[in-house]
Amino acid sequence: MSARPVRLVASDLDRTLIYSAAALGLRMPDAEAPRLLCVEVYEGKPLSYVTETAAGLLAELGRTAVFVPTTTRTREQYARIHLPGPAPAYAICANGGQLLVDGVPDLAWRADVDRRIAAECAPLEEVRAHLLRTADPAWLLKERVAEDLFAYLVVERALLPDGWVKELGVWAGQRGWTVSLQGRKVYAVPRPLTKSAAMREVARRVGADETLAAGDSLLDADLLAAADRAFRPSHGELAEVGWTAPGLVVVPEAGVAAGESIARRLLPE
Repeated sequence: MSARPVRLVASDLDRTLIYSAAALGLRMPDAEAPRLLCVEVYEGKPLSYVTETAAGLLAELGRTAVFVPTTTRTREQYARIHLPGPAPAYAICANGGQLLVDGVPDLAWRADVDRRIAAECAPLEEVRAHLLRTADPAWLLKERVAEDLFAYLVVERALLPDGWVKELGVWAGQRGWTVSLQGRKVYAVPRPLTKSAAMREVARRVGADETLAAGDSLLDADLLAAADRAFRPSHGELAEVGWTAPGLVVVPEAGVAAGESIARRLLPE
């Protein structure tokens, strides 16, 4: 009797599988809106949701595949999320900078990431200083450093000047960094810090026969391109630029309905 093939599913979380109230995109009449399950609480208030149907699909996914939540969130931010189904044996946080094994950071992986960044990129403090120097207090709400790996700004999106993000991207690109705008956050991330590298490492460890991935932002592009099959919703940065790749499926839904559709497609056919 042959062994069952090992399927690895690496999926982004925010605006791919889980959704804040602002991102739900419930465009149907209120009486027809789906039932929602809260999967994250922050400061005593519900923050992120999936549909009740998606919750069942995700629980099934956790039982039938090596499901690897793959996020730009820090470990602390990821720990707030409680997805249905068994606790994942692996999780990827900080855009690939932290590989969690049964909830514990893999120190050897982090050390290897730090070595690659030091060899290929300008220092974090140089990039952070440039962000703060060029940001306008009129639209800058917060600035943060995540896991001593990358920096991001929380901005008032409506006041963000046209072209500022693009100019920042050019400046950062010359120093080995990438820039991504997601909702109200502007991320500056070292180029070697990728979700795909961490996914490949997990795939190696579990002996994956097939890899599937899902995501919505430019920081997910490398993850989707590296998978055998990939999915993205009809919203988000990748949708805005019409990004595609071999093996990519664009689900027609947007908002929380896209999360349910993606969860269904990640299950075995």
